[in-house]
Parts: sequence; C-alpha cells; structure tokens
Amino acid sequence: MSTRAYTPEEIVQQTLNSSVKKVKKPFIISFLLGILAGAFIGLGALFYTIVKSDETFSFATKQIFGGFVFSLGLILVVVAGAELFTGNNLIAIAWAEKRVTTKQMIRNWVIIFFSNMIGALSLVFMIYLSGHFEMNNGTIAKAYVKMAEAKCSLPFTTAFFRGLLCNILVCLGVWMAMGGKTVTDKILAIVFPITLFVAAGFEHSIANLFIIPMGLLLQNSYEIDILTKELSISGMLNNLIPVLLGNVVGGSILVGLMYHFIFLKTKKHTDS
Repeated sequence: MSTRAYTPEEIVQQTLNSSVKKVKKPFIISFLLGILAGAFIGLGALFYTIVKSDETFSFATKQIFGGFVFSLGLILVVVAGAELFTGNNLIAIAWAEKRVTTKQMIRNWVIIFFSNMIGALSLVFMIYLSGHFEMNNGTIAKAYVKMAEAKCSLPFTTAFFRGLLCNILVCLGVWMAMGGKTVTDKILAIVFPITLFVAAGFEHSIANLFIIPMGLLLQNSYEIDILTKELSISGMLNNLIPVLLGNVVGGSILVGLMYHFIFLKTKKHTDS
C-alpha cells in the first residue's frame, strides 16, 4: 500500500464518504461516540490547565506548550475514534454536494453537540471527585476559575470571532488528518493547528463545556484574586452561544464550503 498522503482532491472525497457514513449511523452509536469525544476534549483541556497553572513559565511558553498538550483531545477523537461537533461541521461539504439533506446534517449536529456536552460534564464531575484540582497547593483550581471567568466575560462579538477562528483551525486539523495514512501522519497533522488555536486564545465550544463548569464548581473553594461576578450559568451561556455560532461558521462555511467550491463546484463548471 502506498504511504503517500492523500491529495486535497482525494481528501474531499474522503470527507464526502465519511460525512455520509456519519449521518447514517444509528442514534445510539452516534450518541456514544459523541460522549467519548466530549470527554476526550475535556482531557485535552485538563492537560492544558496543568501547564497554564504553572506561574514559573513565561506567557508564550504556557500558551504554546499548553496548546501542544491540548492537542491530545483531538488526537484521541481522530485516532481512537469519536464524533466531535466542531469536526462534524465539515459535513457541510456533503450537504453542498447534496449527498446529505439539511435535516440529516442538523440532526447529526444536534445529537453530537449534546452528547459532547454530556461527555464533557461527566468528566467534570469525575475530575472534581478525584480531587485533581488540589495539586500544587490548589493552583490548578485557581487556573480553572480564572480561565472560566475570563471566558464568561468575553463580549459577544469577541467570543464569536474567537470561535470562528478556532474552528477554522480545528477543521483544518481534521482535514489534514484525513490526508494521512498512518497514526503518525494524523498526529502530526493535528498538532500544529490545534497548538495555534489554543496559544492564540481562540474559543472551542466543547472545551468550554469542560473548563467553565469546572470553574463554577471550584469558584468558592479557593481564594481567587479576581472578581468572579461573571462566572455563572448565565455567563456560561453568554460564552457558549456566540462561540458555538462562530464554530459553525468557521468550520462549515470557511473550511467546508470553501473546499467544496474549490474542488467540487469549480471542477463541475470546468468539466461541463
């Protein structure tokens, strides 16, 4: 078997076939795979928080190394197998090609988003009960609260565009991983775009479903040197709504439909 990577034209076909399979999976299979993906992204966020909590690192080191370890989340999704809402925004390619219907695409997105949420929240409670946040004299707990408060304080427009930029990079990571034929190929394809999105401070809706609830649970447990008035259920919704919308636009339109136009729609006009 050839070990060369798939070309972008071949990746489009891979994405089309994968998207059709995704929307046709039985509900229970999609639901369980979604739960796994939510937990996997939460594990990546946990790994990132350990780095973020260490004040001996410089800002750049924390952001870049933190982004590098956060990549574990998407690596688990792609290599171990799971269904992630932000990655599934690429189903828009199959929708534009009329291989899946609007109803099928939206149904998949709804199932996967809510199962991702269940996976992320389940991990929150397991991690909370494990006492992981007490490590290093509670600095990890403080990091969760600070990050959660900062996310809840973002203006709508800022959160939207950070979500948009995030999912451009996440979907590019998924896109390039589909071009690889080995586990090593896929990991290398994922690491750089994911490291960049985290290092740049962009917003991922599923990761936020782990970080913000952790902050909510921990905000009264330790003395935090910030005002946490924005850290609340309503603050979480104020973050998730624009970030979710930004994720959808970035992944489905600026990656999915863009590549559809370049490699499929334009090709049809050229061939006709």
